[in-house]
This record gives sequence, C-alpha cells and structure tokens, in this order.
Amino acid sequence: MRSDKQDDPVIVVRGLKSAFGEQVVHEGLDLSVRRGEIFGVVGGSGTGKSVLMRSIIGLQTPVEGEVEVFGQPTINREETELTEVTKRWGVLFQGGALFSTLTVAENVQVPIREFYPSLDGALLDEIAAYKVVMTGLPADAGPKFPAELSGGMKKRAGLARALALDPELLFLDEPTAGLDPIGAAAFDELTASLQKTLGLTVFLITHDLDTLYAICDRVAVLADKKVIAVGTIDELLALDHPWIQEYFKGPRGRAAIATVERNEHAPEGAE
Repeated sequence: MRSDKQDDPVIVVRGLKSAFGEQVVHEGLDLSVRRGEIFGVVGGSGTGKSVLMRSIIGLQTPVEGEVEVFGQPTINREETELTEVTKRWGVLFQGGALFSTLTVAENVQVPIREFYPSLDGALLDEIAAYKVVMTGLPADAGPKFPAELSGGMKKRAGLARALALDPELLFLDEPTAGLDPIGAAAFDELTASLQKTLGLTVFLITHDLDTLYAICDRVAVLADKKVIAVGTIDELLALDHPWIQEYFKGPRGRAAIATVERNEHAPEGAE
C-alpha cells in the first residue's frame, strides 16, 4: 500500500486553529500525509475529525494555520485559483451525500460536468458506467435514484462520484459507518484494492477499528485539540496515553486484534 516516496507529502497542515465562536476545536494542529499511503484519522466525539477534513479541502476556513495540498496553499484562496488542485482530489462524504433528484450515473457526472462542461453526453454516460462498475455496483445501478439503493450501495455510488475525475487523493469520511460487518469489510477491501490499482493517497476518517487494522498504513490520533500521535498501529499501541490505550486495547480493539491474528494464521487461500 505504501509508496516508496515516503518523504513526499501530499497534505501538510501547520498550526491549525479551528473554532466556532468561542468553542475551539483545534489549536496548533500539525499533520503530514505521505504520498501513496492510506492514512487513518481517529478521535473521540467532538475532536473535529470532519472539521479537519473540511479545512483541508477548503470547505472550512480556520482561524489560524496553513494547509497545503500537492504543495499548494488552500486557505484564503479564490476558488478559481484552486481549480487545478481541486481536480486532483475526490471526496466521499459521510452517508454518500448524493443528490436525491439525480440518478447514480448523473451523480457521478456532476464533477465531470463542473470541470469539463463541453464533454459529449455519450462520453459522460460511458465514464459514469465505468466508475459505477469500478466500485462494485451492478451495471444496472446507474439509472437508479439514491432512494432505490441500500446503504452500502449509496456509499459505493458516492465513491464512484469521488473517483469521477481520476483523482490522486481520496478523502473518505466514515465510509463504513452504518454498514454491517460484512459490508464494512467488503468496503475496506474495495478501498485497498482501488488504492493499489490507482496509486491513490487516501485520507480516511473512521472510528472502525477493523478498518484501521485492515488497511491503514499510519493512523493519526486527535485529542486535546491537536494530533497527539501518528504512527502504525503497533507504534500507537506502545504509547501510554490513556485515550489511545482505552481505544486500541478496549473490548473492540481486542476483537480487532484477534481478527487480524486469525487472518495472519489462516491457511493460504482460505477465506
């Protein structure tokens, strides 16, 4: 999963301060995401995981700090100045965030139409159909509306839209939330497969320990208004911070570890 270019950061955040009125969410937050890795972000409720992602992609303006994506600053920039950078990332928002009045195929076409308005309709249909199948949806999902899809299918449709412009960087906000264990595991496998096949860098917000163990190269822990630790699961387990210990070594953490150990010792080719 991890690229050889480990010192080539795709995302750099320095001294980020996020606040809503007098409520400070982040204070002096620093973060760096390497090219080609699946980078997990975890933290308790209210630690601002989604706020961090929105700040990186320009949907949230922080009080202080700097954010760079692909070496370009994204804070306080005109939308037109960020067009070339924006085309290089895709976003799957929590729940899919599909337009309910558009079909799946039309949803996938939205970012393409925004950046390439002159493209022929037949080509748009062809691209959308390809992205739908790429994310594991049946070919007949394209003409359907979001209300006709299951929760897992909506996630995949949202992922198809996020991949519409062939991005280098993929943001996933709680992609397995609301899915049953089988569906969540399947989505993890899809994410890892797409990352490897397409050479993506993935910024993944999750609370799902199975996801962290299964596909993340490194994990950042948000607490005390900043990133308190970044590392592999093993590196984080070696730290003595109370929240980290409780999160990774609690009942759910132990279950995730047991799953990993079973998979590691399973006979080759066994499911």
